[in-house]
Amino acid sequence: MKLSRDFFARSVHDVAPELVGATLLFVGVGGTIVEVEAYDHEDPAAHGYRGRTARNASMFGLPGRAYVYRSYGIHWCLNFVCEAEGIASAVLIRALEPTAGLDAMRVRRGLDEPRLLCSGPGRLCQALGINGEHDGLPLHRPPFHVHARTRKAEVFAGPRIGITRAAGRPWRYGLAGSKFLSRPLPRPA
Repeated sequence: MKLSRDFFARSVHDVAPELVGATLLFVGVGGTIVEVEAYDHEDPAAHGYRGRTARNASMFGLPGRAYVYRSYGIHWCLNFVCEAEGIASAVLIRALEPTAGLDAMRVRRGLDEPRLLCSGPGRLCQALGINGEHDGLPLHRPPFHVHARTRKAEVFAGPRIGITRAAGRPWRYGLAGSKFLSRPLPRPA
C-alpha cells in the first residue's frame, strides 16, 4: 500500500518508527527502510528550528513531500516532511537494505558491498540518485514510491547521530538485527 499524504500529516514521532520496514524506491531503485531519525519543530537540532530559509523551505511545506538538503556541502540527505503545513518536522532517512536496482547503486557508489550501498544518509542518496533537484517533490508520485511495511517490524530506538544539539534524544529508530544500519543501535535492557 502506497503511503499517502495523510500518513505523513501526523506527529513525526508517530511516523518515524512506522517507516522502519517500509519500502522506498526512487525511479525503481531502493529497498527497505531500516533506519530513520525524527526532527520536530521544537527540536534545536532540526533545520526549521530557527525559522524558514531558502534552504529549509520544503520542511515547512505540505506533509508527504521530500526535503532534500546538502550536508556539510558534500552529501545530499533525504527527509520526509511530516505534520501540518507550516510546521517544520521531518524524518531523516538514514539507511536502506538495498533490494531493487543494485546494479545502478553499485555504479553510482563505485563499490560492490551491498551493506555499504545505502548505510548512511549520504550513501543512500548517492546510491538512489537523489539530489537537490528532488527537494519538495511529493512522495506519493513518481519518481518516488513509498509503500507501507507488509509485516511487523521489531524497531529499536536510540540517540541520534552526527548532531551536537539535543543529541541524547532517543529519536533514532532502526530495524532490530539489520546489518544495513549506519551504526548499531543499543539493545534495550
